[in-house]
Amino acid sequence: MQEYEVPPLVPPSEEGNLSDIPHGWAEREPHRPLLSRQIDGVWRDVTAADWHREVRELAKGFIAAGINVGDRVAVMSRTRYEWTLTDFALWTAGAVPVPVYETSSAQQAVWILQDSGAVAIVVEAAHHHQLIAGVRDQVPDLRDVWQIDGGGLDELVTAGKDVPDEEIEARRSQLDRASIATIIYTSGTTGLPKGAELTHGNFLALGENAIERLEQVVRADGAKTLLFLPLAHVFARLIQVLVLQAGAKLGHTPDVTNLLPDLAAFRPTFILAVPRVFEKVYNSAAQKAIDGGKGAIFLRAADVAGKYSRALDTPNGAGLLLRLQHKVFDALVYKKLREAMGGEVLYAVSGGAALGERLGHFYRGIGITILEGYGLTETTAPVSVNTPELIKIGTVGRPLPGVGVKIQDGEVLVRGVNLFRAYLNNPDATAAAIDEDGWFHTGDLGELDTEGFIKITGRAKEILVTAGGKNVSPGPLEDQLRATPLISQALVVGEAKPFVAALITLDPEVMPGWLERHGLADASFEELRTNEELLASIQKAVDNANASVSKAESIRKFHLLEQDFTEENGYLTPSMKLKRNLVTKDFAEQIEALYS
Repeated sequence: MQEYEVPPLVPPSEEGNLSDIPHGWAEREPHRPLLSRQIDGVWRDVTAADWHREVRELAKGFIAAGINVGDRVAVMSRTRYEWTLTDFALWTAGAVPVPVYETSSAQQAVWILQDSGAVAIVVEAAHHHQLIAGVRDQVPDLRDVWQIDGGGLDELVTAGKDVPDEEIEARRSQLDRASIATIIYTSGTTGLPKGAELTHGNFLALGENAIERLEQVVRADGAKTLLFLPLAHVFARLIQVLVLQAGAKLGHTPDVTNLLPDLAAFRPTFILAVPRVFEKVYNSAAQKAIDGGKGAIFLRAADVAGKYSRALDTPNGAGLLLRLQHKVFDALVYKKLREAMGGEVLYAVSGGAALGERLGHFYRGIGITILEGYGLTETTAPVSVNTPELIKIGTVGRPLPGVGVKIQDGEVLVRGVNLFRAYLNNPDATAAAIDEDGWFHTGDLGELDTEGFIKITGRAKEILVTAGGKNVSPGPLEDQLRATPLISQALVVGEAKPFVAALITLDPEVMPGWLERHGLADASFEELRTNEELLASIQKAVDNANASVSKAESIRKFHLLEQDFTEENGYLTPSMKLKRNLVTKDFAEQIEALYS
């Protein structure tokens, strides 16, 4: 058994709550630009004083509408300024915001509204309003629906004009760090989502300690980030709080299809994303270079970036020849990639899934250090993270201050200031997840080195056991396959089967260019399924993935699927996790065909 616990850098406290963040900045530095919002295509700063005023005005509106201390109010929206405003207004009014993914189905929304006992919901657009209207008879506790795009928040502000300031202070004084701040529902990859009760202390204590560890990132001069991850996800929610705690500038963009222009206009100094975003940026750049006849140059540049980054971890650093090559490719390739991400990004934080050493070294080699971390909904997002001065690419870093990690029978256990209070309405699940010593059983498999760096090796529930008795972790193989531009998603199978195989989907953004170059633009999918060139390209990706595992764990056969795994068709969760049970059920015939 291995164990590594880091004492908190900030002394623990029971006092205060999240509403102190806007209140405190307005008192200390009223003219400090804390947020920036896009109005008519122009980014305009919002000072601490203005933000505090807006938060209090909306909080008064919620009070006037009958929202009481402890009431649950759902929020269903894309990532935008109004979500952050609503979060802090509800905390100021003493309420508990409950996020609902804006892409959720009616059935998913009903479950969260019913289980949380939400009395009201803030929705973004007309189609969200219609979805909720269609299920009102299933959620009798739901009284009010306010639509952001329909002026619902403005109506609340108007309704709250007569609420006295004393009422706000009375509400704020009733909350401390032990109070529930939010209920965030788990991904629900294997069943109904569970509502994790996260406290004000979880966010505040974790944020305070993470800021100390990431000071170079979030407290650097001019530090700012553009948030594009869904705020319904715990990772974005924690970052929203941490950035505002640190006094860095926070911007939002709801439309990832417009991400590159927004990054260019906002020019963040650090960004936060899931590995799939970094994979897409790399794959798109590689494919663009190939389409333009410069594929060999890009691949050589990528190779040099990886070697340069790895050399940084050696006692002597990069040699003269490698430094010269790096300088040449910086002018030809790396600078353009940095400019595509805004031109000022020095750091990126990656979470939600494994990034992999290849991408980690590539990005550091082009001048953007990715600080990979690890966490879950139940741990208020980060358990651990690499930092600028303590980084080991290929790991998810060391535990944050105030957090402990233990490896028991191969499983990662966690306890600390970030650990959730309980699963709402589910004491049995809570008791099963947290042992009597306060350790939370994550279900993830991992390793811990002597310096405290953690490596996640798989998910206990996802381990496949072949007919020959070989234990196989599908995650690393799937990560390697997705690193190939042609491949969008992959599912590794082999439970109780004689060998390991895979279902593979093709990337809809990359395929048109590939088909054009190979004279196959008009080919049907059935023709592609047997096309030797395409199969050879996929086989090469499989061979590369197999090089990282033993022969018994290697993928022997694969099957190409015409349909991609997406959030829209229900095979991916909003946080981009594969719903393995659903895929294996719906594609059982194709899986069996691999073994026939």
